[in-house]
Amino acid sequence: MEQRYAKESRCYKTSRIFPPDVNNHNTLFGGKLMSYIDDIASIAAWKHCRNSVVTASTDSVDFLHPIRPTDSVCLESFVTWTGTSSMEVFVKVITEDLKTSERKIAATSFLTFVALDDDNKPVRVPKVVPETEEEKHLHETAVARAERRKQRRAESAKFAHVLTVDFPWE
Repeated sequence: MEQRYAKESRCYKTSRIFPPDVNNHNTLFGGKLMSYIDDIASIAAWKHCRNSVVTASTDSVDFLHPIRPTDSVCLESFVTWTGTSSMEVFVKVITEDLKTSERKIAATSFLTFVALDDDNKPVRVPKVVPETEEEKHLHETAVARAERRKQRRAESAKFAHVLTVDFPWE
């Protein structure tokens, strides 16, 4: 089976925070950051498998520190683990105060993508090979996250059967 190093999927995105990007607390809108996260993660997944990809789940977005207009925000993403056609992608969000140069981990996120062929059918992906300590740690702990993801998806499927699709105003 083909394999690729985690570094081959690594991507970076750096952005400034402007007034239209912030909420009433003068911090970056969570939804805006989530959009950045999905965008950069999809690029890492595509680079790893060299096929189109679709977001299968956003496992978590943990907001650790606020991101303010005096900050830049840098997102780093890479594939940490692979299944048959799925890939777990880690995104690390680093904020840097542009006045003081202080950096913090502002958020972390795990997403799962499925690789698709030209007919939008799942296709096999290369195994990922971690090299750095960070990559190795994330790779070693991925199986437990994958199991929790599988359990959560099954619970969501059961839960969906009791939900209604009618709107109260109809």
